[in-house]
Amino acid sequence: MGVAVVTGAGSGIGREVARALAEAGWSVALAGRRAAPLEETARGLAEGRTLVVPTDVTSPEAVAELFDAVRDRFGRVDLLFNNAGTFAGGGTPVEELSYDTWRSVVDVNLTGAFLCAQAAFRAMKEQSPQGGRIINNGSISAHVPRPHSIAYTATKHAMTGLTKSLSLDGRPYRIACGQIDIGNAATEMTARMRTGILQADGELAVEPVMDAADVAATVVHMAALPLEANVQFATVMATTMPYIGRG
Repeated sequence: MGVAVVTGAGSGIGREVARALAEAGWSVALAGRRAAPLEETARGLAEGRTLVVPTDVTSPEAVAELFDAVRDRFGRVDLLFNNAGTFAGGGTPVEELSYDTWRSVVDVNLTGAFLCAQAAFRAMKEQSPQGGRIINNGSISAHVPRPHSIAYTATKHAMTGLTKSLSLDGRPYRIACGQIDIGNAATEMTARMRTGILQADGELAVEPVMDAADVAATVVHMAALPLEANVQFATVMATTMPYIGRG
């Protein structure tokens, strides 16, 4: 297949996607803040085709070191799954959200995604054969917000602009960029869905979830396409969650 970089690979969607890519034959670099969860993700995967790189995606220096390590080990970068994100401040009314929380969400969800995409873009442009693919993890919130989620929602709307710009700017260099928007995959982040979460009408309601492995299967499909084809936007969601008709 090729060489993939997965950010936020220590848990949730990132862990599922990293393992699914490895099982599909990709060499995979696992990036995330802490080494121990990354090592757990790597357990059982082919040792010679797995690289663990603890990385703070908000740091330009750390991101540069990540991609240098990947190229030193594997020689190139064929895929970035831009997945690292935080829901910090979720549930806090807009008038009470602190500047520090707002900034932390923007730094991880938007600036971190940009830094990783920029580093991947540079590598893909310079390597031979030229090209590669970037898949950004958007969210259902890239389309419609949940109550009290202004920081997360704003960054996920911005992710769509990032995806479109990368897709356009990558054309001359055989760099494809698409986005997967996920709704209610069963992970640590969505545990509250199963006990009751605030709805637009002010009520609390339990929401259906889906297996995160189904998200991973979609990413593997997007990644396996030839660079002449691209899934620009895909929405993968729990079938009966309140999205179509939300609010």
